[in-house]
Amino acid sequence: MSTDDERSLIGLAGKVGLITGGGAGIGRATAELFARAGMRLAVAEIDAGRAADLRAALRAGGCDSLVVECDVRRADQVAALMGAAESRFGRLDVLVNNVGDYLGFKGEFASSDEDQWQALYEVNLLQMFRVTRAAIPLMRASGQGGSIINLSTIEAFRGIPLTVVYSAFKAAITGFTRSLAVELGQYGIRVNAVAPETTNTAQIVATARVPPENREHMRRWFPIGRFGEAADSAGAALYLASDRLSGWVSGATIVVDGGALAAGAWMRLADGGWTHLPIIVADGYTRRGGAQQG
Repeated sequence: MSTDDERSLIGLAGKVGLITGGGAGIGRATAELFARAGMRLAVAEIDAGRAADLRAALRAGGCDSLVVECDVRRADQVAALMGAAESRFGRLDVLVNNVGDYLGFKGEFASSDEDQWQALYEVNLLQMFRVTRAAIPLMRASGQGGSIINLSTIEAFRGIPLTVVYSAFKAAITGFTRSLAVELGQYGIRVNAVAPETTNTAQIVATARVPPENREHMRRWFPIGRFGEAADSAGAALYLASDRLSGWVSGATIVVDGGALAAGAWMRLADGGWTHLPIIVADGYTRRGGAQQG
């Protein structure tokens, strides 16, 4: 199948997308995949070096693009970003709210403080509210619907210790996504979310953390047998961006987790059996002297 045939099948050629945090990881993979689909792109990236690198890559690939250095936590910069996108493209068809971070805060909730809560709120939820609210009028103006895609996490759907506040804000994205989908459906605008499990990105290095002697265990930790890659979530975003592929999908969350949530505690054992009980002797990441690796 030729590139033109692929673009025709997906139906995104010529559409305009805006991606926040597009300079690395899932955001970068999404920008590159959208560009291959023939989209025109506006990208917000806080890091100047990453912004410059993405700008050069998109131009080299022939993508009509605008990469803006922008901190989406700041209302004035969000307004400037949307103004620049409108001036350049005159419309908006797809918004990918990709920014989010646990900011390195790990510890018991009782030891957390309100400054941490506020910082986590601003980067995981408040900025999403601001960017989305600013994008809706431009998306509605075309009269041709649109797609809003919010990046969440598997931790929105299961309990996780030591990052309780982060998880709470990610769970809030589910309610935001569902309710906004109901509200915007009358305009033909779909709203969905993508929730990845542990994914190799600039923020999280998963596979490389596993000692070589434990690499074989990865095929048992997840039904699909590996950690995620940025391209996995980018593919889900492409599906949700396309009216042709997902035109009747709204208010949903695609869990991109290699089957981990479905498996719950169930894991394969080395002998081919199964267990839902914890393997205490090792966590798979950490070398433990004298202990048999689980």
